[in-house]
Amino acid sequence: MYIFVADLEIRTRGRKSPLFLPMINKDKVIALVEERINELGNGLYIVELTISSANSIHVEIDKISGGVTVTDCVSVSRNVEHNLDRDEQDFELHVSSAGLDKPLRHINQYIKNIGRRVEIAMRDGQKLEGEIIKINEGVMLIKDQVLKLVENKKKKELIEEVTEVHFAEIKEAKIVISFK
Repeated sequence: MYIFVADLEIRTRGRKSPLFLPMINKDKVIALVEERINELGNGLYIVELTISSANSIHVEIDKISGGVTVTDCVSVSRNVEHNLDRDEQDFELHVSSAGLDKPLRHINQYIKNIGRRVEIAMRDGQKLEGEIIKINEGVMLIKDQVLKLVENKKKKELIEEVTEVHFAEIKEAKIVISFK
């Protein structure tokens, strides 16, 4: 059986066939990313790292304080690029910062955003919104102003309410973007 390859060469199916590309070792990529992060020493960490079956590597990084720079992404990308052998494994590499539009996925992202409002979808279907005020082991405290009927009064009043949210119960949490 013959197949056509992108450069219009004809090859017989076998070890070099594009249908049977060897998978890139995820642990090796993580080690290369962490190696550069440790060299930079500026508070970067991996939020998410995925490798598709077509060897498309997606690395998402964030910084404990401040934002991720283009220089940070380029530095991490170059370390991975220069230490993987393209002759052995062809791959596509994407290194980016964690976007504001994406959910929080790492504990450091919650810590970084103390003082900001979050929308939380719980696993049981409940939705919460509030300002992150504290992060403890496995628990986040959020506060919000809610209208409640107060005893001996006919009108509802804004009451500050603090809610304890266990990370294990969170389905998704996103930062509320405000343009005030």
